[in-house]
Amino acid sequence: MKLETLTIHTGNDGEPATGAVIPPIILSTTFERAADGTFVEGRDIYARASNPNRRMLEEKLAALEGGTDAIAFSSGQAATMSVFHALGTNSHVILPDDIYYGTRYMIESLYEHWGMTCTAVDMTDIGQIKRAIRENTRLIWVETPSNPSLKITDIQAVVKLAKAKNILVGCDNTWATPYFTRPFDFGVDIIMHSSTKYFGGHSDILSGCIIVNDNCPPELKARIRNFQTTGGVIPSPFDCWLLFRSLSTFAVRMPVHAHNAMKLAMFLEGYPQIEKVNYPGLKSNEYHKVARKQMSNGFGGMMSILVKGGQEAALKLTANLKLVKHATSLGGVETLIEHRKSAEGAHSVSPDNLLRISTGIENIDDLLADFRQALENL
Repeated sequence: MKLETLTIHTGNDGEPATGAVIPPIILSTTFERAADGTFVEGRDIYARASNPNRRMLEEKLAALEGGTDAIAFSSGQAATMSVFHALGTNSHVILPDDIYYGTRYMIESLYEHWGMTCTAVDMTDIGQIKRAIRENTRLIWVETPSNPSLKITDIQAVVKLAKAKNILVGCDNTWATPYFTRPFDFGVDIIMHSSTKYFGGHSDILSGCIIVNDNCPPELKARIRNFQTTGGVIPSPFDCWLLFRSLSTFAVRMPVHAHNAMKLAMFLEGYPQIEKVNYPGLKSNEYHKVARKQMSNGFGGMMSILVKGGQEAALKLTANLKLVKHATSLGGVETLIEHRKSAEGAHSVSPDNLLRISTGIENIDDLLADFRQALENL
């Protein structure tokens, strides 16, 4: 099935008892055994271990990325944590230097006492990755486009290096999504999503997932699944139901995000108040060639801009916007802008004049008009 079809039909068996086309929310935390006290085959036992809504969601998530299995979590951070936890003590991880700050902070704070360490490198430079490899390097974690500067990593080149060294490759595909990039096609072992973002699409669900295929070692997958069920870091049945529903419109939302982002990036690139636009779809972008090689259907809905005049000018621009909201997160139908330095705090490596933009699916003329008046009033 094509993406547009599988996002609607995969995992949806309706409700045979009533004939309902849309599966119901099953809120029960426990499920009845058979009359003789045995567990009923195919039936859930306890909600922390499994739930009908979560099983349907995981089936759909796996299909989206062309994986064999998906493991749903209560947040993107919980999903990422499950991978690091599964690596074990004294492991070394290579991360991008431009990465969601919470990923690096997780290793440096929560796993410091495990002896886990990380090295941040410019992931667009294979030489830097090669020099960062140690005897105990277990994982290379790719984030492309990167958060918030939208660097594009050559996934295939990273995988080639990693496989030669018997190192796992994980890819945070939250920003690109399988609509624009399919990491399994380039040989990665694990894909992570903060499904709060584009999969949810409406800024009202907190969830994450790990998706695996046959490349993922079975013992690693088992540890990740055990972290989910034994650790109890699970999404609620209601969140699973909402996310399952939201994915039905995923394939029609994403091209609008990309269309609007391209138009907005081209518009902003022409303004003298803007120092730089970070968007891989622009021909002037230093990562455009790599992006064209591994991204299809467009270049996503995310961008960042550097505003002339430093932090003060950047914050004034956000204050001048009327339609666009200054808020954390991304991937919703509404356009959001955020000053990342102030959001990330002491751990930030973002420039003080950088604003991250999550382009929504509003009418593009309305978005351009809002940015035009905000820029003209700087």
